[in-house]
Amino acid sequence: MTVQEYNRCVDLYSDSLYRFVLKNIRDKDKAKDIVQDTFEKMWLKVSETEATNAKSYMFTTGYRTMIDYLRKDKRQGTMEEAPMIVLSHNRQYSDLKEILNEALNKLPEIQKSVVLLRDYEGYSYEEIGAICGLKEPQVKVYIFRARTFLKNYIGSIEKVV
Repeated sequence: MTVQEYNRCVDLYSDSLYRFVLKNIRDKDKAKDIVQDTFEKMWLKVSETEATNAKSYMFTTGYRTMIDYLRKDKRQGTMEEAPMIVLSHNRQYSDLKEILNEALNKLPEIQKSVVLLRDYEGYSYEEIGAICGLKEPQVKVYIFRARTFLKNYIGSIEKVV
């Protein structure tokens, strides 16, 4: 990949990578650091990377950098640790975006990542598998489980609106 192709890749995909990381970690400064680390890692491999694979390489590297950060930080608990009453939502509220973000934050990190890649960024199951290092059937299982949890958490739309 040439320098011009690298710069074009950064211009085209930096915003979507930042959104993806920010949705997962909920800290603007740390998300910016992760995106910057991703571009640094990509720059170090610029001569080995094909321009046609740059987007996939960038998201894979960004995802793995984010996972490394989350593992190091250990801020996030698992769903098994929280009592079920904490994981349910039954109050009436009209800000659906806030409720969705709250529900997304209760998902395990892998489920959250695949749902965000699929539903927010529009990646195919195959691309998500490549980014996350999973097989396509496992990606589908994680997405199904995450959507089921989100559906149960939010409940009926009448309660939310």
